[in-house]
Amino acid sequence: MNQRIGLGEDRHRLDQPGTGPLRIGGVNVPHERGLVGHSDADVLLHAITDALLGAIGEPDIGQLFPDHDDANRGRESRDFLHFAMERVRAAGYELVNLDCVILAEKPKLAPYKDAMRHAIAAILEVPVAEVSLKAKTGEGVGAVGREEAIDARCVVLVCREQSAD
Repeated sequence: MNQRIGLGEDRHRLDQPGTGPLRIGGVNVPHERGLVGHSDADVLLHAITDALLGAIGEPDIGQLFPDHDDANRGRESRDFLHFAMERVRAAGYELVNLDCVILAEKPKLAPYKDAMRHAIAAILEVPVAEVSLKAKTGEGVGAVGREEAIDARCVVLVCREQSAD
């Protein structure tokens, strides 16, 4: 079996109060502040997209969906993730699992993690059991801790059967 690992990371600034809700992992989370971005700024879906593309040696999300292209303004990040998974499958790979971490001081994300896992699994068309998600705070340190930004990190494992030669 041929296995490959991909790593994705993304960060978006939090906007001013009154700009919520916050979209993370394909789920709208009630919060007074949204994320700043050219697309819908779903930091978690962006990290997963980059991890999938990296696993198969493809260009990253910024190259494929540049923020200077008006076609990507306000675009849903689920489109990027769906595209990446199509590329993975076209390369002959399937997802084994993905493991993600969201770093946000506020809001508390524990009540939304299961909905996020289900949303991600639905976009990727994989069993929910293949999607792992953790949420951490910044412990008051750095841009996350000061509530200036939200970060997401993801690692994926993909595999394909090797031909019997």
